[in-house]
Amino acid sequence: MSSQSTTPLEYQGQQNQMTILGFWIFLGAEIVLFSTLFASYFVLEHNTAGGPTGEELFMLKEVLIETFLLLTSSFTCGLAIHEMRNGNKRDTIVWLIVTLLLGLGFVYMEISEFIHYVHEGATIQTSGFLSGFFTLLGTHGLHVSLGIGWVTLLIIQMMKRGITPVTARKVFVASLYWHFLDVVWIFIFTFVYLKGMM
Repeated sequence: MSSQSTTPLEYQGQQNQMTILGFWIFLGAEIVLFSTLFASYFVLEHNTAGGPTGEELFMLKEVLIETFLLLTSSFTCGLAIHEMRNGNKRDTIVWLIVTLLLGLGFVYMEISEFIHYVHEGATIQTSGFLSGFFTLLGTHGLHVSLGIGWVTLLIIQMMKRGITPVTARKVFVASLYWHFLDVVWIFIFTFVYLKGMM
């Protein structure tokens, strides 16, 4: 193992390097998407049209649990990449499964939160603030759900094929996507929830 190149497995070969570079470019487009959604939210956040405000709606305990689940999933995803680079297939899969379970917990909490808001009379049609809120949060939640499906397929592939330069590249790219969603959530937590509760 030590006589081999110090280049991580997922970066070995020009095809892998080009694919990873292409994915970074895709993440750039995702940054533009979320920046636009944040900008729309900031324009609309004070347009409550007599409906509930963030201060009245947001539940700190639930939001902290969601944040804990997603940030912990980023850590376990990092552990999966560490194990993958060490060639430990079983541990890689275990940490990916833990990451998925934390991600599922996050999505469950977010759906429960949305259902609670709707029962409180806060729907996407209620006000500009809520349409901006549901669009931003819903887009992020959809991305997390897609990530869960993607990682599930990669786990199945790794179980069948083991750790190869191709499976390593795929898992690494999925981990970049997962970490990106965590960074977006930190902005949501700070500038939507915390700011909205003040």
